[in-house]
Amino acid sequence: MLIRKGTVEDAEPIANYLLLAMEEIAYRFIGQRDHELALNFLLELVKSPGNQYSFDNNWVMEDEGLVVATALVYDGGKLAELRAPVARFVRVNYGKDFNPEDETQAGEYYIDCIGVNPNQQGRGLGSKIIQYLIEEYVVRRNSVLGLLVDDDNPKAKKLYERLGFEVVGEKWLMGKHLEHMQLKK
Repeated sequence: MLIRKGTVEDAEPIANYLLLAMEEIAYRFIGQRDHELALNFLLELVKSPGNQYSFDNNWVMEDEGLVVATALVYDGGKLAELRAPVARFVRVNYGKDFNPEDETQAGEYYIDCIGVNPNQQGRGLGSKIIQYLIEEYVVRRNSVLGLLVDDDNPKAKKLYERLGFEVVGEKWLMGKHLEHMQLKK
């Protein structure tokens, strides 16, 4: 297994795995419950550098030359800057306003989502990529790592707690109540 920064060549698997992780939210962004349209929405953004969903904000896990998982991570202090191109894209292509609540803030690197190839699920790849991110951001960079966990997903919360994350607050995102968790040295 190899974990590395994503490249534009990884755009298709990244977009597919991001959609698995955030399907309902992507539908809300484009205003339609259409899998292909949502996938194309994410694919265009993943291919473009400098936005919230871009390949350059994704870490990918490779197994035997195939991308099997992705983790979308960015500096929370740059959320507005990274979101601006997404808002323009949504407005121009879908005629909708894009103004979700801020899910992160300055002072943390934010794990926006993690997506794993459905054929690879159950192998602990999500845990492995999170452990890699902990090593990269918390240990090497001495930074805070943050994420949100859904109230409806106690299994994920237990995993994050086991890895050392602690609840530091709560957030609302797209009508959902979430717990804000962080890990720091």
